[in-house]
Amino acid sequence: MKKFRTIFATCLLFIGASSFVNAQSKVAHIASQELVEAMPSFKNAKSEIEKLNKTYEAEIKNMILELQNTMKKFQGEAATQTEEENAKRAQQIQSTEKSIGDYKQNAVQDLQKKEVELMKPIYEKARTSIQKVARAQGYDYVLDSTTGTGVIMADGKDLMADVKKDLGI
Repeated sequence: MKKFRTIFATCLLFIGASSFVNAQSKVAHIASQELVEAMPSFKNAKSEIEKLNKTYEAEIKNMILELQNTMKKFQGEAATQTEEENAKRAQQIQSTEKSIGDYKQNAVQDLQKKEVELMKPIYEKARTSIQKVARAQGYDYVLDSTTGTGVIMADGKDLMADVKKDLGI
């Protein structure tokens, strides 16, 4: 009977220890921003956004140049025009300035929309690949070790190489 108790106690300790080991969560880390920036689709999206930004900048620059030329012309002719005509011209200049400001604001909003539209699938693809690799390797949690995300130390498994391989980078 004493032997039975000893064997029973040993089994309980073994079961308790193995369940404790199984309760331990496996944690890995990855610098997600570094991963996204290494993806070719990210570089293409950034290039497209920069191209669109340059187009807007050129258009705004042309609008401002046109306004400046009009202002110079109006200033040169101001002495020969009536007060009423000068007031109309001043109103026209103010209206053009407002239009340029509105155009700038719309350009910024359009650039932000375009960036979200282009970047969302890239971030989603990276997230999906990270999840796929982490699950395949049995990790319960993956921390983002990108600088400034709150992870102070990341000595565990770095999934970067495996995820890049999964993405074909």
